[in-house]
Amino acid sequence: MEQKHDVAIVGGGLNGTALALSLAQAGLTVVVLDRAPIDIRADAGFDGRSYALALASQRLLAAIGLWDGLKISAQPILKVLASDGRPGEGASPWVLDLDHAEIEEGPMGYMVEDRALRPVLLDAVARNDAITHIGGAEVIAQSANAGGVSVTCADGSVHNARLLIGADGRQSGTAERAGIAYDRKDYGQDALVCAVAHEHPHNGIAHQFFMPNGPLAILPLVGNKSAIVWSEDRGVADELHEGSDADFLEALMPRFGDFLGEITLCGARYRYPLGLSLAKSFVGDRMVLIGDAAQGVHPIAGQGLNQGLRDIATLAQVLADAHRRGEDIGAPDVLERHRQWRSFDRTALVMATDGFNRLFSNNNLVLRFGRDLGMAAVSALPGLRRRVMREAAGLNGDVPRLLKGQPV
Repeated sequence: MEQKHDVAIVGGGLNGTALALSLAQAGLTVVVLDRAPIDIRADAGFDGRSYALALASQRLLAAIGLWDGLKISAQPILKVLASDGRPGEGASPWVLDLDHAEIEEGPMGYMVEDRALRPVLLDAVARNDAITHIGGAEVIAQSANAGGVSVTCADGSVHNARLLIGADGRQSGTAERAGIAYDRKDYGQDALVCAVAHEHPHNGIAHQFFMPNGPLAILPLVGNKSAIVWSEDRGVADELHEGSDADFLEALMPRFGDFLGEITLCGARYRYPLGLSLAKSFVGDRMVLIGDAAQGVHPIAGQGLNQGLRDIATLAQVLADAHRRGEDIGAPDVLERHRQWRSFDRTALVMATDGFNRLFSNNNLVLRFGRDLGMAAVSALPGLRRRVMREAAGLNGDVPRLLKGQPV
């Protein structure tokens, strides 16, 4: 059985579904081919992460009609405090202090748990007549020609489209079938992820402690809860993850400190390997890679999902404008517009996150002194401080319409 669509998206995660909604808003028909069954992906325990959504990313979610269903579960990020630290010693006196009151637009961003964001996306996709979402669809072949692209699934179904999008993660089958290679780096670290409840209110403050083995992020959630993203050497992470909850908390406490009072675990603990993956090309013959399929980065700056949403915003605008002009949305000159728009930001993100991890995940006294001075300098210079905040909020540069909160 063959089906025809304007766009075929391989991968039904956050990026794939958000792109489908963005393109449907522009009048395009979309099929989402998701290897995971929909009921499994919708389960609250599917992914334990929480996301620091930049203000621009929140505006995109509002522009595609999702924010009303999310805002009750979203915690505004009102301040960011970053400092060096060692387990049991507390934070360095040299602190990077970023307060949202210094920018006019509002909070720098919002914390949203995956278990809140994912169901809202899936529900919106299910209600959109322009989107066909097929769960349990294993793509086994793809081929492009002058008029479009053909995607074949293991059940024998064939989906024809004008453009193929790979939103299928760091081990992208879409990229592999297109012959696209990756530059990869294993950081030898894992992220230990969980949520904790605490006695005292967090006041919307996100904390980042740079420990010798990797950063510890304490990120505010709704209520007296915080998300923990604890980067550790893999050997240490093995022991911590396999140990009991009590052992985990005992190891976490000297790093966390007592500034929020007593802490207790909320729900399950998760573990994710950390590395860098960069596709050597994210645009091919009637094909585009987005999100982790294009670039997978260290969570040290909390920019992974934000960059995926920036991929979506630029690509959706390029395709929407081409569609309105009657152009072929899969033509090389159309896709080149997206490639040029995203190339600089993408390269800068990869270099920044890789450099930050090397700079901050060590105990070298010279580097510690240099980075402490750097954080103190940013805090002391209002103009630089505001620029850093606006960059983190996604407000600088050539911002696509969706990231301004405007329809595509």
